[in-house]
Amino acid sequence: MNKQKVIVFMPAHNEEESIGSVISRVPRSFHPAVDVEVLVINDGSTDSTVEVAERAGADHIVTFKDNRGLGAAVREGLKSSVELGGDIGVMIDADGEYPPEQIPDLLQPIFRSEADYTMGSRFLGTINGMKIHRRLGNYCFTALQSLLLGKWIYDGQSGMRAFSRQAMESAEIIHDYNYAQVLTLNLVRKGFRVKEVPILYHVRTTGRSFIKFKSYMSSVLPAIIKEMRRPVKKVYVEEQAHELHVEEGTESFIK
Repeated sequence: MNKQKVIVFMPAHNEEESIGSVISRVPRSFHPAVDVEVLVINDGSTDSTVEVAERAGADHIVTFKDNRGLGAAVREGLKSSVELGGDIGVMIDADGEYPPEQIPDLLQPIFRSEADYTMGSRFLGTINGMKIHRRLGNYCFTALQSLLLGKWIYDGQSGMRAFSRQAMESAEIIHDYNYAQVLTLNLVRKGFRVKEVPILYHVRTTGRSFIKFKSYMSSVLPAIIKEMRRPVKKVYVEEQAHELHVEEGTESFIK
């Protein structure tokens, strides 16, 4: 039986209070044909993020000496996942807001050859504790992405996503501050199939977000314009590259 390697990568900047729990909750044995490894992208942390991640069972850690930004960390996560032999990459925030237990749900459309790129959707699932200004900001940016792509998206800012190997190899993130909008625009414009999966979401209870509204607006909007002005080449997508066959005891996962 040929196994597929899933690399779960976590961008992390000063997340010592939450990253251990997130790593320990990553499902490792949900299918006999899937091996799971955890990769942490330590984005210039000055606390004990690395030590906590190692104790919690991280298989790989890449460290930036200085804080480069979330976009740079996600770019490195995709690159390193490919270099580590990952067939599929899963990105999840290290702050505990997104449910690691639902990683298998995020992978199902890829294993069923229905998608090459999936996003955990808070607005299709459950949102607990998100402030109204953040909701409105999410609605506005998601509506803008939907308009630009001609395809309705419910949660364009999700911090939980999965990528086929081909999507990881093709993805381009053109700025270091953030990745959420430009990454989806880039992949969909290249022909990759995107699908959203409902998830349960809880606003962080530890640490603090390093995303500020003013800098977010001034950085992300120009990046969206730049991405849409860039010419991209359509990719021949290998749509069945990661298809898993149903085996006894795994029907509920694949179906």
